[in-house]
Amino acid sequence: MRLHTAMKTAAVVAATAMLAAGCGGGSEGDGGSAADGPVELTFWTWAPGMEETVAEWNAANPDIQVTVNKQDGGDPAITKLLTAIKAGSGAPDLMQTEYQKIPTLVAADALADLSDVLPEDLADRYADGTWESVTLGSDAVYGVPQDSGPMQFYYRADIFEQLGLEVPETWDEYAQVAEQLHTADPSKYLGTFSANDAGWFTGLAQQAGASWWGIEGDSWSVDIDSEPTQKVAEYWGGLVEQGVIDNKPMYTPEWNAALNDGSQVGWLSAIWAPGVLEGNAPDTAGKWAMAPMPQWEAGDTATGNWGGSATSVTSQSEHPEQAAEFIAWMNGSQEGVNALVEYGSLYPADLDAQGEALAEPPAFFSQQADFYDIAAETAQGVQPFTYGPNVNVAYSAYNDEFGKATEARTADAFLAAVEAMQTATVDDLKNAGFSVAE
Repeated sequence: MRLHTAMKTAAVVAATAMLAAGCGGGSEGDGGSAADGPVELTFWTWAPGMEETVAEWNAANPDIQVTVNKQDGGDPAITKLLTAIKAGSGAPDLMQTEYQKIPTLVAADALADLSDVLPEDLADRYADGTWESVTLGSDAVYGVPQDSGPMQFYYRADIFEQLGLEVPETWDEYAQVAEQLHTADPSKYLGTFSANDAGWFTGLAQQAGASWWGIEGDSWSVDIDSEPTQKVAEYWGGLVEQGVIDNKPMYTPEWNAALNDGSQVGWLSAIWAPGVLEGNAPDTAGKWAMAPMPQWEAGDTATGNWGGSATSVTSQSEHPEQAAEFIAWMNGSQEGVNALVEYGSLYPADLDAQGEALAEPPAFFSQQADFYDIAAETAQGVQPFTYGPNVNVAYSAYNDEFGKATEARTADAFLAAVEAMQTATVDDLKNAGFSVAE
């Protein structure tokens, strides 16, 4: 359950290119004792339902008490943590960490290596690709996976039936259905290309076989401008150029209205999509269905990941053993996973606990009894993908460059956007002092 051979050199890069893998082991501390009172841990998180989940732990574990401190997600949370780590005070014991941000935090020596304080068999509860996201290719473990975001295809089953459309199983078929739908009703689109959702595009590229960062000897490599990513960009650029796919961003009032009125008939999204649909288009409950992602080759079962996070222990925690005990329970036990699902509606990364925790489909998809059976199958097809220490720069470049491309509405502009992302990411790594393989 370790990264591919190239990533085995992560420890070397750690020493020579600021990755710092394995440097954070947490403060030795005395671990606390019942005589001294309970060990008190602070937990920065933005996930829903955490207060209720933690309350179950606290009730059963009076000697280790956890306090939830809700944070903004994404870059603001990372910036706040890195500021506290640099200052040497103010960091929490526990931190919700998005998978793509773990290399950045390891490079800043912000996370503790938990390999010596977690149960030896814990890794067996997770898919290989998910566990790899918290190891960075070495024997170090920088967190316990909490949830994952395998991608699927969500579509309005009632409109498909009304117009006699077949659910696409390949990307060629997806393009054909997009054209059939838009021809039958020019107000309707099978989806949209969103220039403000870099994680969405990353998942599409991951499904196609891309991996944007890697390790070559003592250096990072950047391979955004690779054949798989170019293929994905050219494909979507072509659909936008033909006008059969919308080119408006997601998560806008216009997009929400399109979900409600049926002009957005499909959505390539992740396992958490039901919650978004329920919140943004509640009157369409029971009209949607979920299917696996279309494939580049008929018969394949590949997918990408959009979202997901682990729970990590920071390098400044004085109680790494107790913190590890808590997160192993929360993310790697039936009781903890049941709480995550019940209170937070998370899709757990713990494969062993999914069957009991996800016995019923999401309420918004109550008519699709096999919802989580399909999800479990697609989750096994998540393709390997390596993140690097400057994901924020690559994602920012995506927003800038694909914003221009969606305005230009040409496949060539989409390809140029990928090239610009590559250049911006490489230049930033070099400017930050990392060794970069040419």
